[in-house]
Amino acid sequence: MDHALGIDASASSTGSIASSTSISVSASTRSSLSSSGLSIASTTSSTTSSATATLLTSTAVPATASGQPSSTSSSAPNSVGVPTSTPAEKSLKPRAVFAHVIVGNTYNYTIKSWATDIALAASKGIDAFALNVGNDAWEPSQVAYAYAAAGQYNAKLSGTNGTTTASGFNTTASGPFKLFLSFDMSSLPCAAATDVQPLQTYIAAYANNTSQMTYNGRVLVSTFAGEACTFGAGSLNQAWVNAVKPVNSSLPDVWFVPSFFVDPQTFPSLPVLDGAFHWNSGWPMGNYNISFAPDTSYISKLGGNRTYMAASSPWFFTHYGPDTFNKNFIYRGDDWLFAARWEQLVQNRTAVPFTEVVSWNDFGESHYVGPVSGVQPMSQAWVNGFDHQGWLDLMQYYISAYKTGAYPTITKDRVFLWGRLYPANASAPADTVGKPANYQWTQDYMWAITLLPTPANVTLSCGNTTQTTLAPAGLTKLKLPLTLPGSTASCAAKAVVARGRTTALTFAPAGYTFSARPPSYNFNAFVAASPL
Repeated sequence: MDHALGIDASASSTGSIASSTSISVSASTRSSLSSSGLSIASTTSSTTSSATATLLTSTAVPATASGQPSSTSSSAPNSVGVPTSTPAEKSLKPRAVFAHVIVGNTYNYTIKSWATDIALAASKGIDAFALNVGNDAWEPSQVAYAYAAAGQYNAKLSGTNGTTTASGFNTTASGPFKLFLSFDMSSLPCAAATDVQPLQTYIAAYANNTSQMTYNGRVLVSTFAGEACTFGAGSLNQAWVNAVKPVNSSLPDVWFVPSFFVDPQTFPSLPVLDGAFHWNSGWPMGNYNISFAPDTSYISKLGGNRTYMAASSPWFFTHYGPDTFNKNFIYRGDDWLFAARWEQLVQNRTAVPFTEVVSWNDFGESHYVGPVSGVQPMSQAWVNGFDHQGWLDLMQYYISAYKTGAYPTITKDRVFLWGRLYPANASAPADTVGKPANYQWTQDYMWAITLLPTPANVTLSCGNTTQTTLAPAGLTKLKLPLTLPGSTASCAAKAVVARGRTTALTFAPAGYTFSARPPSYNFNAFVAASPL
């Protein structure tokens, strides 16, 4: 089913956040959809074949000795605001992070499979899975397995107040891992009055489960789409009242936070909503950097005690031909999209109680952050060999800040690298699906983030192109232009962290090779994180 519903009218081309500026000084989706502490890092770059120097202005979130972002301001363009804890924030309800799980990609899962995913997600600070359920007859069994696995995981939990993880920074141990239903209305029928029954059966079955996510004492329920549903009623509002809040019913009370693709101006006329999930807020909907403006458009129209749920997503590429799902396009993932988005959410955490990561396992749209397991939806051609779990470790750093209002202490050097493996303009004649729409929106860079306990020289390289940056303590964003001059067919990515004459870290991830000759139009991201 198609999980991408096109361009979001509330997106804005303004508000570009968190980019590094490279200045040349030479002449040359079911599964198929605070401002505290910025530093300017001193950078030198060289390409032996062209002797082109580059000046890089990079933004960073420096850490002080206490691990808090420093208050030193910077005149760097595209600065990123980082919140600090305030008395007002301490009265907030806890922030929660969910991950969107396509149940349709779990056909061969066992309870043990679910348990493995749950343990991994919980270890990174994720609080719950949003179970995207559709119309396949076998899906109720997988939902039951998921709840059983969550119950087993939660039964093993002991009372711990906090921990220092192997990732090298402090985090707060989460409570029991939860689940909630996210009805995929691009798959489930919703025209007839009787179509409410499968939804209500799901809700009733798990309402009293100890692993069920609740909010304000009600069962949390979400959707993907559903704005076209009628359930035999005369209005959208009445349709969903009939489905999840029927009058004179024994159905448990629901806190309803759907992802309707509607103009937020309509929210006041939809009292059935207890909140709204802005699915398309996870990506820029055009050739520009991501902005918080789409979130603001939702938040301003929800009002009252309604709950806003934001999306965060690292990437988007899907490559299906007309003979299958007929969707072949990208959203813009440049300029450290995932990091930039999380920095927005941390900065605006007082207005964003929920964030849903899109996704855990939507392989068809290339935005998965979980392991490549289960059953792929004919996406093997662009997913196999492209593990994305490095983003999980990076996300853990941001989740801690999102929940607490302060960036965690960094005690170990980490490097995160990602990017496409082939030039955007390269040709792949054997690929009959063709280049994805919007391919012009992406540039040929290796995107990098460092987490450093103390300042260090960071050298990024790919073949003859090298770039050295004096990176401050904290988080620094870097990028390396990927060019293959002359007859060079490929180059291997590498990062080195050094202090003085001591090399602290050398990271050359196997498989991260940028090649001029793509076998297909694969715009998926190769993601790698240096070892823990």
